[in-house]
Amino acid sequence: MPTLLLLRHGRTTANSSGLLAGRAPGVSLDEYGTTQAAALPGRLSGIPLAAAVHSPLQRCAETLAPLLAERPDLPVHVDERVTECDYGEWTNRALKDLADEPLMATVRTQPSAVTFPGGESMRAMQARVADAARDWDARLGAEHGPDAIWLMCTHGDNIKAITADALGLHLDLFQRLAPHPASVTAVRYGNPPLLLRFGDTGDLAEFVPRTEAAERDSAEATETPVGGGA
Repeated sequence: MPTLLLLRHGRTTANSSGLLAGRAPGVSLDEYGTTQAAALPGRLSGIPLAAAVHSPLQRCAETLAPLLAERPDLPVHVDERVTECDYGEWTNRALKDLADEPLMATVRTQPSAVTFPGGESMRAMQARVADAARDWDARLGAEHGPDAIWLMCTHGDNIKAITADALGLHLDLFQRLAPHPASVTAVRYGNPPLLLRFGDTGDLAEFVPRTEAAERDSAEATETPVGGGA
C-alpha cells in the first residue's frame, strides 16, 4: 500500500503575527519558515517520492520550492481540493480577537457544527481534503505500485482532518491533533488505515528503502493487528 507523507507548510508571516490567514493572498513564509523549507530536501533525502501534490496557496509552493529545485524531475500537481479552509469573514483577523467570538467555543469543542460566516463548513472541508488524499493515494498506487511514497503539502486543519478520517475519529475530536509547521505526518490507507507518524519535525530515515529503519517500518511489519508489529 502507498505511503502518504502529509507536510504542513513552513511557518508564515501570519503564523508569527497571530493572524488567521485562510485563503488571503500574499501570505508567505517568514524567515524561520524559509529555514524550515530549506531543510526539507535533507529530511527527505533518499526517499523515492512518486509525486508531490500541493495546495495552490503561496506558502505551500514556497515550502516545496527547495525540494523541487533539487528534484526537478519530481512530478508536481496543484490540487484546489487541498487548499486552506475558507474562513469567510474570519480571514486575516487576529486570533486574539477571534477568541472572543461566540462561534470559537464551538470551533474548539464541536467543529462538525461549524460553518464560518460567509465561508465553508468544517464538515465540507474534511470531505474535500479526505477525498483528495484518498483519490491521489489510489491513483499513485495504481501508477507506481503498492510501495509508492508520495508527498502532499497542505495546511494544518487539513492535515488534522485527513488524519482524523484515516483513524476513524469523529471530526469533533480533530482539535486534539496539532501538527506544527513543516512537520510530516505519515498515513497508509490499508485495512485498517495506519498512522505511522504524526507531526514529525525530525529525521525521516524510516521511509528510505533498504535501511534497517525502513525494514522496521515496512508494510509487512505494520499490517498485523496484534502483537504491536516489529
